[in-house]
This record gives sequence, structure tokens and C-alpha cells, in this order.
Amino acid sequence: MFSRREPVPFAFVAEADRFRSNVTPPPRERLSPSQMAARSLVGLTVVAGLVGSLLLGMPALQPSKAPETSQQSEAAQGR
Repeated sequence: MFSRREPVPFAFVAEADRFRSNVTPPPRERLSPSQMAARSLVGLTVVAGLVGSLLLGMPALQPSKAPETSQQSEAAQGR
């Protein structure tokens, strides 16, 4: 099989590591107090839901123990 000797058409991809931009991104906007409160409430709601589901689900995950009282049939008791 022969190999091509022509240049790669996407050579700029290899040069992307060395590229430096002289354009600075705009500064990030500061959150308003209402936005901070809303994000905090959403986070607290999610955490409370996870903790609540864990607390309510733990008894279902516990292995159940069979009651140790033996139930005898009436025919066995009548002897």
C-alpha cells in the first residue's frame, strides 16, 4: 500500500495546543442576593430529599427476622 505525501488538510488541529488568544473573556456577573438564596434553597431541597429518602428507606433495606413464636395447628394441639 502506498502512503500519501500531501499535507494534512486539518493541520490547524495540531497547532491548537500552541494557540494563544489575545482576547480576554468578559468578567463574570455577580449573583444577586435573590439568586443566591434561590440556589441555596434548591440545593437544600435536594439534600433534604436525599437524606429523607435514605432515612425512610433504611428500614426496608434491613434483613427481616422471622418471629420466633411457633404457630402450631389445631390438630397438633388437640392430641
